[in-house]
Amino acid sequence: MKVLMNAGPWLTVPPPGYGGIENVVATLVPALREHGVEVVLASVGSSDLEVDELISVFDDGRFGELQKPYNQVMGLAHAHQARIVAELRGRDDIDLVHDHLEVVGPAVLAAYGGPPVLHTLHWDLRKHPQFYGAFPSSIKVNGVSESQLARAPEALRAASLGAIHLATPLAGRRVEAGRGEHLIVMGRVCGLKGQHVAARVCQKLGLPLVLAGPVSGRDSQAELDAVAQDPDHPLHGHPDVRYHLDQVTPYLDGDLVKWVGAVGGEERDRLYASARAALFPIQWDEPGGTAVVEALALGVPPVGLRRGCLPEIIDHGRTGFLADTEEELAEWLLRIDEIDPEECRAEARRRFSPSVMGERYLELYEQVLRGA
Repeated sequence: MKVLMNAGPWLTVPPPGYGGIENVVATLVPALREHGVEVVLASVGSSDLEVDELISVFDDGRFGELQKPYNQVMGLAHAHQARIVAELRGRDDIDLVHDHLEVVGPAVLAAYGGPPVLHTLHWDLRKHPQFYGAFPSSIKVNGVSESQLARAPEALRAASLGAIHLATPLAGRRVEAGRGEHLIVMGRVCGLKGQHVAARVCQKLGLPLVLAGPVSGRDSQAELDAVAQDPDHPLHGHPDVRYHLDQVTPYLDGDLVKWVGAVGGEERDRLYASARAALFPIQWDEPGGTAVVEALALGVPPVGLRRGCLPEIIDHGRTGFLADTEEELAEWLLRIDEIDPEECRAEARRRFSPSVMGERYLELYEQVLRGA
């Protein structure tokens, strides 16, 4: 089987740090190739994931340009997708397209009418109600959790082949790091992730907390201060920047609660693996939960609010704790040592390893091809 894997034009695969979809693709592709699948990756030219072929329009990721006005960036995704269509027109050996590009991907591929397409939904499906409410019947989709699909419009659910949970390559190896006392929130700093809730709870309990993740691409307080002090800066009014400055910064004391910006590679793994627990005080119905899976794989018990995909990933009382309120979240944090880290790692190996995700996607590919 030869699959064209469309990661989009935003970041390299794998990404240097933050990058949800690109990390998913970087985890899935090696697992598929181990099963003999040939992969043509549609990404940016600087992607260095080992694949059979790489096609691109842009040399580097265009993520930074997403902060510009819509009429200045709307052509980026379309230019990338036009390159894919040109590739498909020029060859007949692609069996299936696995698409990850939001809206533009399925819209263009449905209009083109080329090889069968599986489109993976990585985001909140309440977005784009006009498009999802009349989703093209020629495109099949899968979600990243059952709770995500439960909120999908009827037309999108009709095209769905089910949900496949995300995986992490950490599920197959142990990161050596001594267990520390700090708790951690790993991920992009924004209101939906609830870093302010984690900071408030930990400050009340006297527990050290590390917040790790970028703020609209900025990784230091000095960078954010420069944005805040310049009314003409394109990020000056950005919601994530305002959230960090207004709701998170007041808790940052440099001692009990710290923000370390984005971390990547081995540094990220060690910081995560040495945490006593990982907090997920999410303020929305999280569809995928990559960071939760990573925590389990590293033997770090997750503690979060009972929303979105978290109840599908965390087995309350065995591999972590789920709370319905901020007060309950604090209570469970005081009992975190009841969770066995080895049980977390075993769950990650059993349910969230790349090989498991790869096998599930192979089943979907075959289902799409049979239907075509």
